[in-house]
Amino acid sequence: MDIALISPPWPLFNRPSIQLGALKAFLKEKEPGMKVRAYHPYLRLATTIGLEDYLKISQSSWAAEAVFAKLLFPGHEGPEELFYKALGRKFGKGKNPDFERVVSQAEAIVDRYFSPGHFAFPRMTGISLCLNQLTAGLYIAKKIKAQAPNTIIVLGGASCSDVIGQSLLEIFPFVDYTITGEGELPLLELWRYLMGKKKTISSSAICSRTKGDDKPKKDQIPELDQLPLPDFDDYFLELSQLGGTGAGISPLIPIEASRGCWWARCNFCNLNLQWKGYRAKSSQRVVSEIDYLSKRYMVLDFAFMDNCLPKRQAPKIFQLLSRQKKDYSFFAELRVGHSRQELGQMAAGGLKDAQVGIEALSTRLLQRLNKGSSAIDNLAIMRHCTEWGIELQANLILHFPGSSDEEVMETLENLDFAWPFSPLKTVSFWLGADSPVYREPENFGIYNIRNHGFYTLLFPRDTANGLRPLILEYTGGRTRQKNMWRAVEKKVAEMNKARSRMKIKGKLLGYRDGGEFITIRQILPDGRILRHRLSGLSRKLYLACLEPTAVERLAELAEGTGMERIDSFVNVLCSKRLMFREGHKVLSLAVREKIPVPMDRIP
Repeated sequence: MDIALISPPWPLFNRPSIQLGALKAFLKEKEPGMKVRAYHPYLRLATTIGLEDYLKISQSSWAAEAVFAKLLFPGHEGPEELFYKALGRKFGKGKNPDFERVVSQAEAIVDRYFSPGHFAFPRMTGISLCLNQLTAGLYIAKKIKAQAPNTIIVLGGASCSDVIGQSLLEIFPFVDYTITGEGELPLLELWRYLMGKKKTISSSAICSRTKGDDKPKKDQIPELDQLPLPDFDDYFLELSQLGGTGAGISPLIPIEASRGCWWARCNFCNLNLQWKGYRAKSSQRVVSEIDYLSKRYMVLDFAFMDNCLPKRQAPKIFQLLSRQKKDYSFFAELRVGHSRQELGQMAAGGLKDAQVGIEALSTRLLQRLNKGSSAIDNLAIMRHCTEWGIELQANLILHFPGSSDEEVMETLENLDFAWPFSPLKTVSFWLGADSPVYREPENFGIYNIRNHGFYTLLFPRDTANGLRPLILEYTGGRTRQKNMWRAVEKKVAEMNKARSRMKIKGKLLGYRDGGEFITIRQILPDGRILRHRLSGLSRKLYLACLEPTAVERLAELAEGTGMERIDSFVNVLCSKRLMFREGHKVLSLAVREKIPVPMDRIP
């Protein structure tokens, strides 16, 4: 074996690593004689500790990191405390996995998986460190180095990018190199250097102890269409070797249409640590890649791993997919701004689940977050997803530095209009390394930025203090923010609880079109059902506002009806939560109960 590529626990077990699949294919294309294998030890761990327990742990970053922190530093007592504290915060005081059992099983799995009888110790081992994988990757690196001291250990991924990776080199002697940014070009250059094919390392994305303190810089593929098709053969081989224990795993294939974020201005976000700028594949390339992967692995379920799908290409991608007439199912992350028509096209092409960057229902707060959207834009995409049957996942960010009482009140008021749509999840703002808030703390009224306190539970204090991690803490109004937003947390919890109690078929706010009139059925949080009927001009105006529409446009459609009557119509329907008004724009909230199915989609 020349190179081993490893994705440590705790990714979702039903999908291969997109990082490993892309790296393996690229290395094999550039060095055809190279022997490369991708390893997914999280598959074995998931089936050993149980899929349900694995999934629960993987949903809490701190709990996941605590398991292997205990193995990395066996004399340190903090990880167990952190494990239960993190799971309690995430899931409450219900029955949680037993820490000692999980640690014991994780140790046994890794020891067996990376033993001489199973693992062909290579010349180079590349370990991908993304969300929840830091301590697991370090523990695996330590085990491999102890058994094969000549193996070169290289770390890459978001959890060791830039100065984070440099700090890992300083702390952990078993790590030889780290890579900042995407790994294709730097890893290939490093390999060629170590094999004597290059005399020096020119890529500044490669960090080592001998390179000094120069700030790493990203070394990227200029055109993503140049990348070879990803190779997931090793994941499916490992899955087949699980036999009956893997029967509960239904594979889903990760794909990427772009790298980076075409907006890249959100003040809270540090998801673009890996990228410099934004690049996207052509629509045709994305669709042909999906077709190839579906046929090769006989899978119809896919997840786009993009920070957000490219706005212009996304509708085209799903239009092309719909022409294949396959029963695809896709997950994707989207930015707000896609129209009702575009989301309909995406749904027809197989978009079933979407994570949308809602973040707030207060336009003032959205401006503070620099989201480039407004409350009416957010309600519009929530409406459209509901209408087309796209399962929406979206967060409300609470406790953002400097947010005001007015923003809290605006959120509380607008939550009433969001009731008919997919429930929102409240999340507390956390400070990420290299986010705009981190880079310009004075603009957000925060100071004394430091490592998150949980790192001293994960690691011995000296190690924690030397680490430059992804998650940080700060001083500046945190207690006030928590008190301010408590009412929003309570209201969202009550709304979600009311929704979970309901066993009602159909939409919570839906309309049926009778040609000359529409009927609207409205289900309130208390369970009451209200029915409304709009006919003639009222129907025409209501249907004209299925996208945010200027009130002046309604006056044009009303053919001479005065603005006073238009305002009265809009205000009455807003008071009934059938419409939403923001400034001079209006949105009709009811969704069509029955969407006509195109004839070419009927079998």
